[in-house]
Amino acid sequence: MATLRLHFLGPKLSKWIVIALSAAILPLCFASVTLSQSSDNDNPNPLELTAPDPLLPSLSPEEPLNPSERSRLKQALDELNAEAEAEFNAGNQSKAFDIWYREIRLRRVLGDPVAEVQTLGTVGGVAWNENNKQSVQLITARLEEIQQENEAEDSINLPLLKALGKAYEQIRVPGQALTVYDQILADARNQDDMATVEATLKTMGELHMAWFDYPKAAETYEELLAQALNQAQNQRERINEEVAYLQQLAYIYDQDQQPDQALPKKQQLVDIYLSQGNDTQIPALKIAIASDYNSLNQPEKASQTYQEAYSLAWSLQQFAHASEALQPLAELYLTSKQPEFALQVYEVLLQVEQQSYNYYGLMNTYDKIGQVYLDMNNYPQALAAFQKGLDLAESLQHREAYFVNKIQLVNRQNL
Repeated sequence: MATLRLHFLGPKLSKWIVIALSAAILPLCFASVTLSQSSDNDNPNPLELTAPDPLLPSLSPEEPLNPSERSRLKQALDELNAEAEAEFNAGNQSKAFDIWYREIRLRRVLGDPVAEVQTLGTVGGVAWNENNKQSVQLITARLEEIQQENEAEDSINLPLLKALGKAYEQIRVPGQALTVYDQILADARNQDDMATVEATLKTMGELHMAWFDYPKAAETYEELLAQALNQAQNQRERINEEVAYLQQLAYIYDQDQQPDQALPKKQQLVDIYLSQGNDTQIPALKIAIASDYNSLNQPEKASQTYQEAYSLAWSLQQFAHASEALQPLAELYLTSKQPEFALQVYEVLLQVEQQSYNYYGLMNTYDKIGQVYLDMNNYPQALAAFQKGLDLAESLQHREAYFVNKIQLVNRQNL
């Protein structure tokens, strides 16, 4: 194994990245039902209008609603929705869903598929959260029916497709949602509508991420990154988008355990921050890059990058990052059978912990130093390190027995 070199002389006392995820919920698989049939032999489908409703002047399809009737019905449906929400908030879930079902039935008669889909999505989301499987089944089937009817049309109904995609997201059916978004994306590309292309890709990327499909997420964000780099726009906007997509890609490749793909994205981020004079973002990135080098079995590059991260973090007084760089660096030297270099790193780490008043860090570092000396059969130095660790442990009232046992072990081996 190649010998790793220590590239820094020591600290000079004179001298920020993540996405949250929101938590994603694993999918429930519900079987489709046919809306034109009863959910069982005795109970009609509650989303089908099979009996007269007081809000409708007629059930005959030959007598469509006039504008005045449509306006009154829209207002009545909004009132039904508010009534259902009030019942749900009062704990009357069964009554709330009955009212929501009535609203959905009447929205079908109103002939506004976008509004119906939006209501289906909202109610379906509530049903999913309440583990109401029957309602989710019914709503999923109705959405699929609307989707099939739309696909049979000659033209693209973009507002309806967007509503369908959102509704499928709300009831946690990512496959159907992505199918819809694929249609929207294809149409936007045909129309050369790059704004819609970008917005749809972002939605699809977020959906892939939420369901842990990292390969598809990476593919989507790589396209977004390429689009950001190629589109004509102002420099600041381009760089902001580039940074956002690089951060997302670095995270995705980390989660998918592909350090060979994550590393260049992080290095691109470093280059951007350097060009902006934004040094504060770099130490954490350097630590992550060093970890990638280590995973790729490139210890020399890992060592140098950890040291670069430490030096910059120290100069910026980012003591936590300085410590985060030194700890794996020392472990790297130990793994490479170079305990002398590891001890040098631990001595520097002691100064970092002292500067940041991190007494737990000091105690743990003395423990590491003591163990290295013990492995080298250097009992006086091991004893001294463990004693300093014990002093700190007693002041912190933490791990006292551990250090007492270590001291006794050294004394027995030194006989």
